[in-house]
Amino acid sequence: MAPKAQKSPNDQKKGKKKAKQPLLVAEEEEPMNMESMGHPEIYPLVLTTKTQEIFNCRADEDFTDEQTYKLIKKEDILADLLNRAAVSDFHPVKKIVREYPGDELLLVYDKDFKYGLNFYLIGTEEGKENFLKTPEVPEEQEEPKEHGPEDTHVYKPPVSKPWVSLGSEKEIEEESVKESKRRVTYMISRKRSQFGAPVAFRDQNASSVKDAYIECASYVDKNYTLTQAEKDIGLQVIPEVKGTSTQTRWAFPRNATTQYYPREFSEEEKESLEQSKSLVDFLNNVSTSVEIALQQNEIMNTFINDWKNLAEEESTFGDKSDTHLKEYQSFTDLHSTMEKMITCVSWHPTIYGLIVVSVAVRLSYEERVHFSGKLLLQPSLILFWSFSDPIHPQLMLESPDDIFCFEFCPSDPNIIAGGCINGQVVLWDITAHADRIENIKTGGSRSKKATLKPMFLLEPDSNKEAMYIRHCAVSSIENGHRKVITDIHWLPDSFEINRMGSVFENRSGINCQLVTCSADCTICFWDIRPLKPTSTAATNAAATTTATATTNNNTNSQQPVAEKKKEETIEIPFDVPSTFLHLDLSWKPLSRIKLSKGETSLDHCPTKLSLGEDPLLCRIQGTSSIHVLQKDKMLNQIRALKAAEINPYHNLEAGLANMLKPIDDFCTKFFVGTEEGEVIYTDWKMERDSETGRFMPKKPVNLYTVHDGAVHTVQRSPFYNDIILTIGGWNVAIWKEEVMTGPLLQTCCAPKRYTAGHWSLTRPGVFYIGREDGYVDIWDLLEKTHEPAQSQNICITMITYIKPWTFSTKQQFIAIADYYGTLHILEIPWTLSHPSFNEVSSVNYYFEREVRHLEYVQQRKLIRDQEKKEMALELVKKKTKIYSKSKEHLEAELKLEYESYVELEKAVLFSLGLGKASEKGPYMEMI
Repeated sequence: MAPKAQKSPNDQKKGKKKAKQPLLVAEEEEPMNMESMGHPEIYPLVLTTKTQEIFNCRADEDFTDEQTYKLIKKEDILADLLNRAAVSDFHPVKKIVREYPGDELLLVYDKDFKYGLNFYLIGTEEGKENFLKTPEVPEEQEEPKEHGPEDTHVYKPPVSKPWVSLGSEKEIEEESVKESKRRVTYMISRKRSQFGAPVAFRDQNASSVKDAYIECASYVDKNYTLTQAEKDIGLQVIPEVKGTSTQTRWAFPRNATTQYYPREFSEEEKESLEQSKSLVDFLNNVSTSVEIALQQNEIMNTFINDWKNLAEEESTFGDKSDTHLKEYQSFTDLHSTMEKMITCVSWHPTIYGLIVVSVAVRLSYEERVHFSGKLLLQPSLILFWSFSDPIHPQLMLESPDDIFCFEFCPSDPNIIAGGCINGQVVLWDITAHADRIENIKTGGSRSKKATLKPMFLLEPDSNKEAMYIRHCAVSSIENGHRKVITDIHWLPDSFEINRMGSVFENRSGINCQLVTCSADCTICFWDIRPLKPTSTAATNAAATTTATATTNNNTNSQQPVAEKKKEETIEIPFDVPSTFLHLDLSWKPLSRIKLSKGETSLDHCPTKLSLGEDPLLCRIQGTSSIHVLQKDKMLNQIRALKAAEINPYHNLEAGLANMLKPIDDFCTKFFVGTEEGEVIYTDWKMERDSETGRFMPKKPVNLYTVHDGAVHTVQRSPFYNDIILTIGGWNVAIWKEEVMTGPLLQTCCAPKRYTAGHWSLTRPGVFYIGREDGYVDIWDLLEKTHEPAQSQNICITMITYIKPWTFSTKQQFIAIADYYGTLHILEIPWTLSHPSFNEVSSVNYYFEREVRHLEYVQQRKLIRDQEKKEMALELVKKKTKIYSKSKEHLEAELKLEYESYVELEKAVLFSLGLGKASEKGPYMEMI
């Protein structure tokens, strides 16, 4: 080994400048080769620009893609190592160069950095020869290049070459899997005589036979113990944590008492204090203030929280402490053998604590047909529930079929009208059983005085049995509705209508007409009075004397068949009143309306309707203490009238002889909800058809499709008669009468389908909506208009009906019926029953603002339509103007365009320095 060259001061300076020289390896270190890749003869190197200039091996100049190697003399490399010592780029392979047997070493340019650096040196003669032989091409393969192009595609078979090992065998051997453990050998033997013998298996207790039970318990085998070579451990520097607990000593408790006596002054001390001047002066000074304080305590309560009273009005609106409905009572018919649901709910108009529900069997149409025989044996009922007895109904009204809607008569609450699933209208008269349901007690005796008393304050009468009451009259099944009646209403007692739908003053002064809608696409008006005044005289006389009625048909009296049946009588059951005997099985609608769909022959299918006035809400419901007093006064007047005079419904022919007085300027329009989710604003008054001359229903005034399901609620607000709430499908809409542009409010789709709804009776901006999952959404328009103010779960099944009721100014209830036949009575909290200050005017302002918003949207829509028309007209004018231009105009326009182009060309040429601004362009010179 040659002695180490000493560095001169200049060489040290050069070493400092070349601080970026890579890999200054110490002399004793072994040079890096590619033995791991199977090429131990290759040594990668980094040659700087200066080294490349010294040995004439510059990249991309001396080395190209065709010439990638160069032979460098060993003497030149040793001279460079002697001159530059450790700074030389060949210093890492100094030992390989000195021990190289040949005179020239092969340096290869590694353009693709295959071995990690830009050059590599081959350190053996054998490797140099293998590298130089590899790229040589045999002469027989170079001969086709000298011939023409037709010989270039001649196929030449490959020539076999000797295998040149590059070290891949070592890699294969390292990656191959070899068995490192000794295999375990097992020998299983059996007697030769047992081969092929039959085998019989049997059950045997292993523990009872010796050597029959072998337990294969796990054990540690040292031959297969694995040592853990590597383990990941995570450490966290934390203080030491110690858990300790203490237990106090428990002593047995003992009762102990202590008696003490007050410390009193002695007689001498008392006399000295009474005669002391300080005590007299103190009493004289404080006596006046104590008297004033006592007087103030007598005048006012000093313990009243004035701040709380000051904020009482504000706290009652939006207070989160009392906003949920509270369960008060529930009713379930436990005596029914079939599963039924509640279809309609109504509070008794005059008796507090009495609620009436109609029930129907939970069957589809196909199931009803299948179980029709069994359904005939089950009575269809309307149940009267009392708060005093939540298990036994007070009354049960029988009907021909299941009732889906009913309503109390506003003039006489003992008259009830209902609609059946088969399309018939049923009437009941429960006047004979009024004392039973009123259950008014004064002291220990009964009294018929009109004194209202809550039913739930009375004790239930356990001896009282449920009473079944038959209906008084039922409509003709041939002339009535063909399908289920979905809604029924009494017309107000202020007017009546005739067959043409014209409005007149009510001659009887009581509610005598009904309106019903059905799934058979018809709306019918009914009149409970006889068609002729003399038709019921004989009937009433026979009913009051012998409980029979003699029918006398004056129109058919001339026919011989009528003469034979003249003396026949109709037997009346003793428990059925004869109030509406003249209507039974012959009652026909007074007028019938069909909602046509326009050009097609189809009709709309109405489900709910709302007239201009709701008599129950307008006459009985109240929103303040004044309204409650008026309601009590009206109820007392009704009681006194019934006690003093004859029931007007027992003399319905009275007043029929009076002349009909028409009412001018009466609004005959009403809202209808359909099965397809449409809301229709139409007129019940008929008009004469110009072609046929017959009276036909008018076409709907407006039709809106806003709901995505059947409409099941169409109700007017108890505060604003022109505001209507409609609920159907998955959304809610609020309308204003005479506003034809659309709904004032239309909510987005709810997560579950809506099934019932009702306005609040005391707060104008609140309404309740029932869902199919048993939740009730409570909307408050003064708090939120895009989502419910709150949602509360009531039951686990679909809610079928919602009906609130005001018991007093301090207490309100809401009845919620579900699909399983349970009626839930809940108490409405203070915040939802008491309106805030000026809430009526605030909600009214909200509705007026929405009306102005709709008007603005409509105006903008008209403006946009007008703008579109104007733009279309301008486009048409431009097209026609282009076609109407003359030949001279077209030539003039083309000339102007060409001149502007020439000017632009001059400017471009001048900017490029190819001409002057005054010179003419080449196109102009050509012209």
